[in-house]
Amino acid sequence: MFKTVVFPVDQSRNSQDAAETVAEIVKFCNSKLIILSVQAETEEDAGASSDVVDQLLHNAKTAFSDWGIAAETVKQKGKPAFCICDFADEINADLIVMGCRGVGLTEEGAADSVSNRVINLAPCPVMVIP
Repeated sequence: MFKTVVFPVDQSRNSQDAAETVAEIVKFCNSKLIILSVQAETEEDAGASSDVVDQLLHNAKTAFSDWGIAAETVKQKGKPAFCICDFADEINADLIVMGCRGVGLTEEGAADSVSNRVINLAPCPVMVIP
């Protein structure tokens, strides 16, 4: 059903809460899991932000490992919604699972969240976890 699942993560509580649902889907479908974190290009201290992203990916991979799930991690720079959708397209992902509200909103305004943008641009189904 879902051979490859992309799980975009950030430091938000919603992203952390979505992890359990991702684990259930991956186990049920015997999917390949790729954890993706996107560092926004506009972040001022890129060095420190990069360290935070590395730690975030490490912690996520460890959590899934504790659930018996092997996961790949990928770090990218750019506009989060576009990077998520482009990455999913490049690897022919079957599903994107993400939290509904992350740490940031798009530049277009507070009403346009990254998850909303991904829903509209994604090349595959998107499951948004409240």
